[in-house]
Amino acid sequence: MTITSAEGTEAIHKAANDLPWAEMGGGNKLRLLQVNEREGLWIIENIFMAGFAVQQHRHTGPVWGYTVSGAWKYKEYDYVNRAGSFLYEPAGSIHTLTCIEDNTQVWFHMYGCNLNLDDSGNITSVSDGAGTLQAYLAMCEAQGLGVPNVIIN
Repeated sequence: MTITSAEGTEAIHKAANDLPWAEMGGGNKLRLLQVNEREGLWIIENIFMAGFAVQQHRHTGPVWGYTVSGAWKYKEYDYVNRAGSFLYEPAGSIHTLTCIEDNTQVWFHMYGCNLNLDDSGNITSVSDGAGTLQAYLAMCEAQGLGVPNVIIN
């Protein structure tokens, strides 16, 4: 396995092409940059197509998001996240991500997990760094992308 351990004191650099984009379906893509299970940290990048939606969810920890390109929003709010937008989500925030432009690229730095909710607010599933790592590795293997060099600590 070529996963990078982040236990040392040296900085770890990842170039733009060091980690592959895994296809999630419909042109939507995921790239996992780092996971620290002890801290509950997971850092991902996504490319979304217009119409893509993430199930309504509640975060157990804070989330920071930066939009690189395109546009997306939360169904529950009026503002639109466009290229250059920065977003902070406190723990406990509830929202439904919807993409409104093709090739929308967003970077998310998260702690804790996403509690995915049904229309009545009941938890239907949980997403976290460890599960995202397993899914990303499986997608990369299935798509012939090899074992990505994700930073793990």
